[in-house]
Formats: sequence, structure tokens, C-alpha cells
Amino acid sequence: MGAPRTPPTTTAPLRRLTGLKSTFRTGQARSLGIPSRTLARLRDAGHLEQLSRGVYRLASLPAPANPDLLVVAARMPRAVLCLISALAFHDLTEEVPHAVHIAMPRGAEPPRLEHPPLHVIRLRPTSLQAGVEVHRVDGLDLRVFSPAKTVADCFQFRVQVGLDTALGALKALRRRRGFDPEDLLRFAKICRVEALVRRYLEAIL
Repeated sequence: MGAPRTPPTTTAPLRRLTGLKSTFRTGQARSLGIPSRTLARLRDAGHLEQLSRGVYRLASLPAPANPDLLVVAARMPRAVLCLISALAFHDLTEEVPHAVHIAMPRGAEPPRLEHPPLHVIRLRPTSLQAGVEVHRVDGLDLRVFSPAKTVADCFQFRVQVGLDTALGALKALRRRRGFDPEDLLRFAKICRVEALVRRYLEAIL
């Protein structure tokens, strides 16, 4: 017997979805004339994978390395990956975050996600805008603090992440080729932990 055929009622929507980013939201599918009920039918038939409420990707694509980050990039495009999640993204820690750490403006309300769990920190505008990098992940733009800004944030929020984690990240950053201590101290000043970071930095230089 041959391979099962895709029903005609789903062939056209699937063809249109291939023109979207690898990971897409329900609203993007609607803009192509594909209603939510069709997405649900495609998901139930195994053609789509639902990463979170309103976030899908084609099941025929290779599995993403970190689907939780795709959900954040799709649902929260203004959030910035930070703390342990950013350390893991930059390979500055072996610690596995149990939630996705994101930074948002004070007073901003994060969307209610069934998955993944979020750990939200609130930053002043000056700190929230400093050291933001944009990385392309599975067709989506993911905002992530730079390695140096992330280390400075970890010292600012050392009660939450643990001083050992911040120190380990500092040592890992110090070993990187092209490490610029002045760049780190500039971010540490923005985070109001310049004296603390300078003291530990001088101890390992």
C-alpha cells in the first residue's frame, strides 16, 4: 500500500503555510485566510505542531533546539531574554533554567502562557535598552541581552540567580577571546553594581 495522502481540504492550507516563518502565530495564518479550526484540524492530523496557545510550526521541519524560546519570540516580541536563560543561550553556564527568564518594562503585563513557565524581571528603561542583541531563531527574531550585559544583570539579581551562578558566568566570560572588561563595567554601572563587579573582576584577572 502507498503512503497515506493528505486530504485535499488540507493540501491548500499547508501549501500556504509554508510561505510563513518556520514558527507562526494564529493571526498570521488568519491573514492567509486559514481559520483557527483549520489549524486545529491540521494539528490533529499531525501536519502541525502546537508549541503553545496560538503558536504553531510545521511538523515536517526538524525539531527546534529550544521550542520554549520560539514561543517567547512569537508571543512576546518586545521581551528580552535575560539571566540564566541568556547565560545558557550564550554558553556561559551549564545550568539548565527551569523557566524562561525574560526582562520587561516596569508596569508591562506579560501574556498568560500555559507553556513555557516564565520568570519575569522588571527593568528601568535605561537598563532594558542596554546591550540588546537580536538573534534569528527558526525564522523569528529573538531579543537577548549581550553576554556582558547578562553577567551584569546576574550580579544585580544575584539573590534570585545565586552569587555562585553570577561568579561562574563572570569567569566564563573572562575566558572568552576578545573579552573587554571596560564593556562589562559599563553595563555593571547601568545595573548599579559596578563596585561589586569590579571587585570580583580584579580578583580573577
